[in-house]
Amino acid sequence: MADKNEQTTTTQPSSGRSGSAGSSGAATRTAQSGISTPPGKVLSAKQKQFIIAPRRINGMMMQPMGMQPMALDYVEQALRASPDVEVVDRIGPRGLAGTLADGMGGVPHILIVKMADEKAEILKQQSMGQLIVERDQPLHLDLSETGEPGLVAAAVATGGPAVSIAVMVLGKDNAPIKDAEVHLFGSLLPVSGVTDERGLATLSLSGDTVQSVTGVYVKPKSDYWTFYQADPAIETDQTNLVYLRSLSDSFPGFPRQQVLGWGQKAMRLDQLPGNYRGQGIRVAIVDSGVATTHPDLQGIKHGFDVAKKKSDPSAWSHDTISHGSHCAGVIAGADNGTGIRGFATDAEVHVCRQFPGGQISQLIEALEYCIEKQIDLVNLSLSGTEPSEALEQQILRAKRLGVACIAAAGNSGGPVQYPASSPNVLAVAAIGKMGEFPPDSYHAHTVSMVNGTGFFSPKFTCYGPEIAVCAPGVAILSSVPPNNYAAWDGTSMAASHVTGLAALVLAHHPDFQGAFRARNADRVDRLFQILRASAQPVSMSDPLLSDPRRTGFGMPDVLIALGLAPQVQPGFYANARMFAYGRYPAFAQFGGLGFGQPMGFGPSAVPYPQPQVPVGTW
Repeated sequence: MADKNEQTTTTQPSSGRSGSAGSSGAATRTAQSGISTPPGKVLSAKQKQFIIAPRRINGMMMQPMGMQPMALDYVEQALRASPDVEVVDRIGPRGLAGTLADGMGGVPHILIVKMADEKAEILKQQSMGQLIVERDQPLHLDLSETGEPGLVAAAVATGGPAVSIAVMVLGKDNAPIKDAEVHLFGSLLPVSGVTDERGLATLSLSGDTVQSVTGVYVKPKSDYWTFYQADPAIETDQTNLVYLRSLSDSFPGFPRQQVLGWGQKAMRLDQLPGNYRGQGIRVAIVDSGVATTHPDLQGIKHGFDVAKKKSDPSAWSHDTISHGSHCAGVIAGADNGTGIRGFATDAEVHVCRQFPGGQISQLIEALEYCIEKQIDLVNLSLSGTEPSEALEQQILRAKRLGVACIAAAGNSGGPVQYPASSPNVLAVAAIGKMGEFPPDSYHAHTVSMVNGTGFFSPKFTCYGPEIAVCAPGVAILSSVPPNNYAAWDGTSMAASHVTGLAALVLAHHPDFQGAFRARNADRVDRLFQILRASAQPVSMSDPLLSDPRRTGFGMPDVLIALGLAPQVQPGFYANARMFAYGRYPAFAQFGGLGFGQPMGFGPSAVPYPQPQVPVGTW
């Protein structure tokens, strides 16, 4: 045992991370004072993950006048030589696709690097604008019901008696419903629980009272409608019973008999001849994976797991969140006589799994897969907090190679989120329709103003001048693991409707067998043009539904999009939309993408000096 006067030391990592110097100094002072310190590591800031990519101007790699472009190989060598930097991955083409064919010049690799903020800033400055050095941001799935209604942000209670509340969730014939989420909302943060085999969830309400509970929200995993009760009469001395409505009560014979969702009918899929099935089109779903054991999804044979590509190549065929499986059912659910049916039942679906834990860098790699596999359509039911220049370059590169991205607008109820806000994708907002869900379900909580036909723009859908079209996104019935069904809300569901229709258009519209057959940006632009032109205004009188920032050109029509019905001229509001608002101001900084000049360089910029990144010294 060490003498109490003996100096003790605490080993500190020499990572160069932000805050580590101060932590090390604190440990040294503690050691010199003779006070024994417990074993462990002093808490400090962790290294951040960054994306490093060559910047491109109008598609070409940036090269200051009279200077050679900075070689990414040289940058990678310098990074690997630095002891406090970790090069996590190098992402780029694995074949000829995307190198010569995209016409963008250079091999478009990117680096994924962990390092301290100050290191990233030094690299950014020394690259003289030739490199994109940006934080690798997290992404999230765009599903409305992953957010909770009526949440009031407040501090967590630190004292006071806790009140125990028992909620039992029952289904058909009083059968207990296991694994249903139960949420209580009040003046503090929400209290949540999950039901057990008895259908019982016991929640502890601390620092609040039952009188202040403003809502009870119950979300089953599958096969039942959600439940929401505003201003509930909560009992503390007995069990609170919640009865859920079975989906089969609303859809007679389901799931033994196959049904089309209300959204597919609203878009007139039910009137489409049976030989229009999306044959020959490849659709990628970048999401949480797909449960290929599901009867409606067993035809999906192709996939790629971005996070586990080495450790478990088959991980894409598992879906712990259910989100990807739900989107896949809407897009391409099998026409097998049971359950649900998708739009393009014969399309070749590829699954790119990157959730849970998705990041911008993983989406860049997923798009690399799509380029390599010559995917026609990518469904992006996801979003981030802010735009990414590195991702935008990849989206543009994919577009130039004929890969069309259709993105969910987001569910925050605010401005359109990225990547839907990109000018190189088709952004889709959500609409709902009354009468398609029980009045005591959570879906009713999303209702805003309703027009004469029953359509409404839900509270959660994001809006803005970037919205191209709207599509059904409330109470959408589709497949979830292992072999069940659920009705969900979200712009994810809306985007899936449009992706499914887009597959039919590419497969069967004559333009794509002729003038727009080649895989290039013109093909993508023509597809988007057809989808917008097929859209019908949802309402001309409702102030929300007539707002092009919420509905774009309107809801696409299957028959019009495929040339099987005459096109109806859209209303004035749709024609006057978008550009009247000044599109995409957030992208003014991304001059290399064809919509504005970045600060600090351009045709009139002063030539930069040759950047220097000395190996091992920066």
